[in-house]
Amino acid sequence: MRTVCAAPARYLIVSVIVSAAMLTCPSIGSAQGFGVGARMAWVTADSDADLDSVRFVGGQIRLLSRRWGVEVSMDRHTESFELLNQKVTEAPIQASVLLRMGGGKLSPFLLGGPGWYRQKVELLEGPDDPEVENTEFGWHAGGGLELLAGRHLGIHGDYRFTFLGFGEDDDEDEGVIGGLIPGHRGSMWTLGATVYF
Repeated sequence: MRTVCAAPARYLIVSVIVSAAMLTCPSIGSAQGFGVGARMAWVTADSDADLDSVRFVGGQIRLLSRRWGVEVSMDRHTESFELLNQKVTEAPIQASVLLRMGGGKLSPFLLGGPGWYRQKVELLEGPDDPEVENTEFGWHAGGGLELLAGRHLGIHGDYRFTFLGFGEDDDEDEGVIGGLIPGHRGSMWTLGATVYF
């Protein structure tokens, strides 16, 4: 039994249009660096339960100019649950627009964009193909810091909120300011290194 939930087509279309518009901007078109790198991420669900963060391993591709940048990243985490006879694989893919706030060796940045969060559940023992796949769409935003450790090496760390949503909480005591602040269903710390060409 296989179930696949695809993200709505309108989110994909909007994401492609925004990404294409950013890539055609003069500041991105004259990019100073194209880079490929690896990273680790610690993901925490926004829950009342006391849950530990889960470590993901992945990589990113970056296209940067002095002020703007685009990053596409993919992370992966696999965990087996013997008592449940299940293996769960999670693979989030995020596309982020970066706004760099400095041009020196140490550069803070803001980021945000769409994400596709894929989860696959398989049986450890049993019938050949009893797996369930699910893909969710969600926006993310955050900020970070990149240290250029040389002409071709950047080390970065950032914190981002995932599955952002405006006005989705039913809390009536939010007030005017609280209604403007988005809710979220999770967050993640990332630490990575990128080699620029």
